[in-house]
Amino acid sequence: MLSLYAYTEIEIFSSFLLFSNCRQQLLRTAMDASIKLYIGFFLLQMFFLPPSISSKLLTRKQSLGNPSGFPSNFLLGTASSAYQYEGGYMSDGKGLNNWDVYSHKPGNIIVDGSNGDVAVDHYHQYLGDVDLMHSLGVNSYRFSISWSRILPQGRFREVNVAGINFYNNLIDALLLKGIKPFVTLTHFDFPQELEDRYGSWLSPQSQEDFAYFADICFKSFGDRVKYWVTFNEPDFQVTFGYRTGKFPPSRCSWPFGNCTYGDSEKEPFIAAHNIILAHTAAVHIYRTKYQMQGGSIGIVLHCSWYEPISNSIADKLAAERALSFSINWFLDPIIFGRYPPEMQSIIGSILPEFSTTEKEKLKKGLDFIGINHYASYYVHDCMFSVCEPGSGTSKTEGFWAKSLEKNGTPLGELTELDWLNVYPQGMEKIVTYIKERYNNIPMIITENGYGDVNKADSTTEELLHDVKRVQYIAGHLNALSTAIRKEADVRGYFAWSLLDNFEWNFGYTVRFGLYHVDYKTLTRRPKLSATWYKKFISEHGKVKDQRAEHAQNHPYYN
Repeated sequence: MLSLYAYTEIEIFSSFLLFSNCRQQLLRTAMDASIKLYIGFFLLQMFFLPPSISSKLLTRKQSLGNPSGFPSNFLLGTASSAYQYEGGYMSDGKGLNNWDVYSHKPGNIIVDGSNGDVAVDHYHQYLGDVDLMHSLGVNSYRFSISWSRILPQGRFREVNVAGINFYNNLIDALLLKGIKPFVTLTHFDFPQELEDRYGSWLSPQSQEDFAYFADICFKSFGDRVKYWVTFNEPDFQVTFGYRTGKFPPSRCSWPFGNCTYGDSEKEPFIAAHNIILAHTAAVHIYRTKYQMQGGSIGIVLHCSWYEPISNSIADKLAAERALSFSINWFLDPIIFGRYPPEMQSIIGSILPEFSTTEKEKLKKGLDFIGINHYASYYVHDCMFSVCEPGSGTSKTEGFWAKSLEKNGTPLGELTELDWLNVYPQGMEKIVTYIKERYNNIPMIITENGYGDVNKADSTTEELLHDVKRVQYIAGHLNALSTAIRKEADVRGYFAWSLLDNFEWNFGYTVRFGLYHVDYKTLTRRPKLSATWYKKFISEHGKVKDQRAEHAQNHPYYN
């Protein structure tokens, strides 16, 4: 994120002064040895960090979208997940998963006390939902498989044939409409049986269970599925499940949360380690047994952009740490075979170690990187500065704090959600960062969307006229097209989401859908954003046809 060439001589000298002062002060304090090692590492490396990322600001005139800015074979679709959509939580032999149990457990923090027992009843209404996708003109649909619908008790019980049949029928219905299935193996849900038996991701046994599940899915659906994702946002899964306790299995320790069980400073890294190795096992199975199916496999990370709140070296390094303790935490091992240097230097003794064999299997362990991008944040340093306790500020999180504002001025446009802003430039910046750090491995935007708060006095007509969602999606697509023009290898975009749905701890209080869902009748109605997205896709199709016609008429082909 820093570049020697971006600095004048004065700035370089100032940077040295800053670090000299910080170093003197730090050495006078009782800092532990790992932090001293981190400072020494970056004093030596400060002039060899990757170049800074620049971005062209989007204007209001650019917010209409640019269909011509995407390749002809670009995926344009919508995304969903099993627990948020399907319902049918006890139908046709399905077993209980962690969210089935958590959402019924007294004391959970789902704001409206709801659950996904019915959700939007996609399990029974999938054919109508496929028709909605077809009417939009999307060429792909990202969905996840309910692990407990296929294996109600993991390896400890037979495969549920009814579950296999449901996904076969869904995949066939999609293909019949010309829509490519883009399948996530697990999206936060896990068979409760495996949690009860051995503690899910805290045990290495979870690697074997996930590999077994993945093998069944590749065998059952791989003849028609050409895009596979192992995990959705494992960074969120381990942070909320094992550090703050806000997701099942609700494990944490003080001061990160108030849970009955857990160790917030160790368990997130154990769970992450097992997930990384489970991903590797699934990729190995696919490449050795099913590669002849002609598909590709990757992983999806929650990719917020972190903007240094000032030009100081300390804040710029803090922003780099924020990225390394979230995105790079998982991608560095899968691509490079080791944890990020920033993590190793600060919490090296806490991180589990990979064996030599595991390191070799890990390297280049994906075909594409899935990017879920919603928001961007200012970041300021908490290593050299005192910060109020909060997300990111602790040693095991990397010593950084985030904010949506700088001196009272917001980063982009704020929304009714305290974690979401409208800052399209963040899309270009995060894509560019991942492009440069990981040598432009193919990327796919697997989620991007805008949430409306479902207020008690909100009328349906107001919710249908979702101008802000249109502006949000259009702005982010424009920013994405800018990154692509700058040679980022991005191959698809999935809007979150086709339908309003169960939004985890927000329950049904936040709506992200292109289609409005009446939760009493489950009736679907298109919003303005659905009409806009349909037109955008149509215009992209026209550009695609014009390119094909131009190619056919080119003298080279005649």
